[in-house]
Amino acid sequence: MNLPEEFLQRMEALLGEEYPAFLESYEKERSQGLRANLLKLSPQALSQKVGFPLEPVEWAFEGFRYPASARPGKHPFHEAGLYYIQEPSAMSAAALLDPQPGEWVLDLCAAPGGKSTQLAARMGGQGLLVSNEIHPARSKILSQNIERMGIPNALVTNETPDKLAQRWPEAFDRVLVDAPCSGEGMFRKDLEARAQWSVSHVGMCADRQLRILKNGGAMVRPGGRMVYSTCTFSPEENEGVINRFLRECPEFSVERVEACPLFSTGRPEWVENPSPSLRDTFRLWPHKLDGEGHYVAVLRKEGDCPRQSFPLEPPVKESLLKDFFQFEEDALTNPLERRFLLFGDQLYQMPKNLPDLKGLRVLRPGLQLGTLKKGRFEPAHGLALALKKEDARLWVDLPADSGEILAYLRGEALSREGEKGWVLVTVEGFPIGWGKQSGGQLKNHYPKGLRWQG
Repeated sequence: MNLPEEFLQRMEALLGEEYPAFLESYEKERSQGLRANLLKLSPQALSQKVGFPLEPVEWAFEGFRYPASARPGKHPFHEAGLYYIQEPSAMSAAALLDPQPGEWVLDLCAAPGGKSTQLAARMGGQGLLVSNEIHPARSKILSQNIERMGIPNALVTNETPDKLAQRWPEAFDRVLVDAPCSGEGMFRKDLEARAQWSVSHVGMCADRQLRILKNGGAMVRPGGRMVYSTCTFSPEENEGVINRFLRECPEFSVERVEACPLFSTGRPEWVENPSPSLRDTFRLWPHKLDGEGHYVAVLRKEGDCPRQSFPLEPPVKESLLKDFFQFEEDALTNPLERRFLLFGDQLYQMPKNLPDLKGLRVLRPGLQLGTLKKGRFEPAHGLALALKKEDARLWVDLPADSGEILAYLRGEALSREGEKGWVLVTVEGFPIGWGKQSGGQLKNHYPKGLRWQG
């Protein structure tokens, strides 16, 4: 592998006797991973359902490695949101943040959504998850992944960290800062990261990371937890950033937590005037575990106070929603909780106690229910993925290896007799989208942008 020469020299100086083993790790096949979506099924159920072997990830109970011969991204179960494809080491940060149901949790640098969807699954659909991404194109990918995993309680924003810090001081029980970095830990799979690397780029990343981390810290309530993570090896971006942060934000300290024995300790000796507590941070080395390079620090804010309260987003008047209520009566077995919000003609179900969104760039203010059209309501793909089969009055279940499910994913209508109306299409019991029965045909409402080719 063509690695930057100056990077290799730096790593040899840091690692000494370990350097040959580190270098040898680049010759190995990289680890492939996926994570069960706990909102839909247990890890055990997933391992029994997929048609290829899974090996548990030691530091994330919902995570697995899969063989390179498998193609989990091209499977109906992927489209139904049963799992998220994620490199194993990347599962460590959300696991160490350890969010609990009912909490307010912020993922400050969230695209493409691997860590956010892991946090959401551990929250069990309860509380509020704010998933933020500063880059507009990446925030759209984030929003799509939130939708695919059927997450009902996520707010997706496209904002700068400093604006959110001004808006929501001390608002969150837990904050994840998976900071943009030089990507050294991803060199095995990321050609662009290798091409962009330089010592000056490392320094620029470290300064940016500190700014983001300080904004994240401002949004943690007293007594709350924050996790900082990167996918790089450089001390400047890892122990160096945490050391600077602890000096400038003395209300925070490194929290000593139990972690996987395969994780190595932080290296305070690699930075100037180090806090001894840096040894309680974690490094994930590719020559010591089956995964890429990562760094994780768990931080605790002193004190113990409830999160700040904020004005709430007002719900829409239910008198405007008669077409939705008619759909609900016709298509669903039980009414949804009454927390409705209109964005133009798009109807959403808000998370409980959603704070006021005025002035924020919002892509997804909760669960998208559908579109209010003149005299009718058309359900959203996101609603289908957040339901269970028994929530729909009409449904059709298709085997994962059937020609019918492949035809559905290609956007084709299915020949089928049945009662007229909206039909929830499921794959082996798991919702994957909508169809509309009319006569002897199930008309396809799988989103055009998601349809399979060929």
